[in-house]
Amino acid sequence: MTKAPPAKTFSLGEAQGLLAAVRERTRRAMEEVHALSLSADDEDPDGAETTEAFREEATRILAEWARDVESMGAEVKGPWLVDFDCGAGYYCWSWPEESLDFFHGYKEGFAGRVRLQ
Repeated sequence: MTKAPPAKTFSLGEAQGLLAAVRERTRRAMEEVHALSLSADDEDPDGAETTEAFREEATRILAEWARDVESMGAEVKGPWLVDFDCGAGYYCWSWPEESLDFFHGYKEGFAGRVRLQ
């Protein structure tokens, strides 16, 4: 397994410049998971046998997405949640936000997000 490169420190402009690529990779991964869920529902409406297979494949898609995002130097903090380290905390983005509008310190986490001025 390939280890992700160390996280990078981003200026706001650098993080904003990378956001389009992060959003696109996120959109594609979410579409894969959505298509997978539709397929699982069609195959076994009761879900008993396909639930485990769905979970495994969705986990694989999410892990691949996380590796892609982390390879760009950003940090994945949860499903569809990405932080860009700025040296004083994080510029914080979550799907489906259109732009990079939030910041939080290292200790505050997502719940402590504040809108960028």
